[in-house]
Amino acid sequence: MTFDYDLFVIGGGSGGVRAARVAAGETGAKVALAEEDRYGGTCVIRGCVPKKLMVFASEFSHLSANAAGYGWNIPQGTFDWTAFRTRLDAELDRLEGIYRRLLNTAGVETFDTRATLVDAHTVRFANGDTRTAKHILVATGGHPTLPDIDGKELAITSNDIFHLDSLPETMLIVGGGFIACEFACILAGMGVKVTQFYRGDQILRGFDDEARNLLAHEMRRKGVDLQVNINVTGIEQDGDAVRVTDTNGDTRTFGKVLFATGRAPNTAGLGLVELGVELKPGGAIAVDDYSQTAVPSIYAIGDVTDRVNLTPVAIREGMAFVDTVFRGRPTPVDHDLIPSAVYTQPELGTIGITEEQLSEPAEIYSTTFRPMQTAFIGSEDRVLMKLIVSKETRRVLGCHIVAPNAGELIQMAGIAIKMGATKEDFDRTVAVHPTISEEIVTMRTAVRSV
Repeated sequence: MTFDYDLFVIGGGSGGVRAARVAAGETGAKVALAEEDRYGGTCVIRGCVPKKLMVFASEFSHLSANAAGYGWNIPQGTFDWTAFRTRLDAELDRLEGIYRRLLNTAGVETFDTRATLVDAHTVRFANGDTRTAKHILVATGGHPTLPDIDGKELAITSNDIFHLDSLPETMLIVGGGFIACEFACILAGMGVKVTQFYRGDQILRGFDDEARNLLAHEMRRKGVDLQVNINVTGIEQDGDAVRVTDTNGDTRTFGKVLFATGRAPNTAGLGLVELGVELKPGGAIAVDDYSQTAVPSIYAIGDVTDRVNLTPVAIREGMAFVDTVFRGRPTPVDHDLIPSAVYTQPELGTIGITEEQLSEPAEIYSTTFRPMQTAFIGSEDRVLMKLIVSKETRRVLGCHIVAPNAGELIQMAGIAIKMGATKEDFDRTVAVHPTISEEIVTMRTAVRSV
């Protein structure tokens, strides 16, 4: 059978774009891609990139106070949301243009339209046109969801935060995951009075308890009204604001309410189930170790599979797909020991297992302290360095850092841990002094054995 393309990719996010351009540009495959929204996907348009730029912007709020402790007289400024958003929009337009050019340069034919599946080798565009391909790759990502409560239409999600005409004086953020915590810190740094509700006992469920406890303490100390064991039961309009009823029966009014309580894969209406593609509970596409679905010609990568929902992972999955299908090198996706970061203030960097996940005897090396830069000016800022070490093999099983730039630190630590470094390997490494990170290689005595 003759096909229009060797590969058709549905979705122009980081994973889909990488797979398309590498397959076309490096293996000579004839490739097409359809995207119904903006190229770059969640990460570039409404996730990692704009969020990190907001993190940078929010950190300047402490500049004048910290500088005064070092002898500088810098007047306290004000944050201009409109000016920032205008520059942010221009930057996202620039990045989207780069994604489009990369595809064009690689020889990928692009369609700015929604594409759905007709059969195992055919896609249909919104205007009814169809195209065929030997292989189809679904990389449609995910979207934030709203809970089923009265008045949910009055709330916003993380997709909406970048498009606000102005920042509210007050905001309630509902959720305890990394998105909720990041935006709580960002908006507090931008001058918004932030309250955060989380229904559980502590934020960042699944992260190391010692790390998340310190982070919660630091968030509160820096102005976030973080409340746990509480949730929202209803929202009503109250003039230009919204009135919220919580699980305690109390009501409060906020300028905006942002829900960061979950995400769902973009699989609705694609025609997957009708073709025999298996969906997991929640709608994610079920795939094997090679990202192949139950229909042999259809593959899926990224958040739509709900494996590890991180942009670099989607890109790695796309590369493994190309190796497997177009280079004849079957390559399973490696989801083991993935470093990641939560861009709160301070940041949380992590790789490997937490203390609570241990299933073998281990030693815990942990220290908290006031870093030199802020201790000098009398700040009570605290950081955490923590290693989890196997008693039997001496391998470092987990590393958890709560500190400024923890994302940068965990990337370097992640290389050693991925390579199987032992505690003694860390100990033999000379410390860089004076730094926060030197504590990673100078902790000689375990604080406890478990």
